[in-house]
Amino acid sequence: MENNNSHKMIGIFNDSYPPIIDGVAMTAQNYAEGLYRRQIPVCVVTPKAPDYQIVEPYPVFRYSSLPLIRRKPYRIGLPDIDLAFQDTLERIPFGLVHAHCPFTSGHLALRIAREQKIPLVATFHSKYRDDFEQAVGSRKVADLMVREIMHFYEKADEVWIPQASVEETIREYGFKGRVIVMENGSDMKPVTDAAEFKIRARQSLHIPSDEIVLLFVGQHIREKNPFMILDALALLKDRLKFRMYFVGTGYAADELKIYADTLGLSSFVHFCGVIYDRHKLQQYYAAAHLFLFPSIYDNAPLVVREAAAMHTPPVLLKGSTASEIITHNENGFLSENTAQDFAETIHSALADRAMLTAIAEKASLTVAVSWDAIVEKVYQRYSALM
Repeated sequence: MENNNSHKMIGIFNDSYPPIIDGVAMTAQNYAEGLYRRQIPVCVVTPKAPDYQIVEPYPVFRYSSLPLIRRKPYRIGLPDIDLAFQDTLERIPFGLVHAHCPFTSGHLALRIAREQKIPLVATFHSKYRDDFEQAVGSRKVADLMVREIMHFYEKADEVWIPQASVEETIREYGFKGRVIVMENGSDMKPVTDAAEFKIRARQSLHIPSDEIVLLFVGQHIREKNPFMILDALALLKDRLKFRMYFVGTGYAADELKIYADTLGLSSFVHFCGVIYDRHKLQQYYAAAHLFLFPSIYDNAPLVVREAAAMHTPPVLLKGSTASEIITHNENGFLSENTAQDFAETIHSALADRAMLTAIAEKASLTVAVSWDAIVEKVYQRYSALM
């Protein structure tokens, strides 16, 4: 028997979407692309981004927005003043809506779910309290804001988390309902001949074959702890010949560059900015010996899986949510949350190249999960809900 909802639209709602790139935006994009490849009617609902040319083969409905002060390049959505957008949205027969954030787009999804009497799935992706504290500078105000977003999640039919350990965070925030683990994936498929691929990547990026390459990919914000990377590198600059690449941007980007100069790292560190070309980004992942990601802010960072797919194991912090999928000296490396121990962990990881290669291989097998496999599970769950 044909499912009555099989021809209804699935809506993917999020406040960030390419050309704004972060982990949640990439998750939303990969959900949409995976569903589209399965010939499932899907659309994305997100704020407008200036000068963005439409390239998606599926509909992306964008509403009016303004720059979010102090959080460049993010936008704050203003759907209520965008009458043409509202009219378009009201005409879409949705079968299910999925909110990837609890803010403007999430509340739009909630409204649609209520009006059309359809399921609302909401994924808890981020440690929002950290964002709120950085934005408002007050723990008490941040707690009130967290309470408000928990009210949003309580209204969803199903709440998903991208990793089992994220449950600790959402419980700490006060959520008491049921949660379902739906992992993130990677659109970068593990390479088969890693050694050859890495050589070609270095040649393409004009990186000397004998140079140690370290990499960070992500928002340049204090919450992700990038300054500790520089502190650790300052301890290593007289012991190792290396080049550190920072890929991305954020409110602390300029401050990070100044700090690198202050530590005498200007000849060791290169800031690449945002790399939109996924193939080029793949080359940076492949060229690196280690992926440095000392964040306690991230829940289930896609970048760790992407690096692993290119046989580049991560150095993470012990006890961080991101470290749940890593076993020290097996498929990655774990450090204490100090520059000294982070430096020693990097140095130790690079000391035995045979072991490093074996750990890189294990990372590619255990950490790099394809989005195709994830989206299959996603759609099975959507179908059950519809």
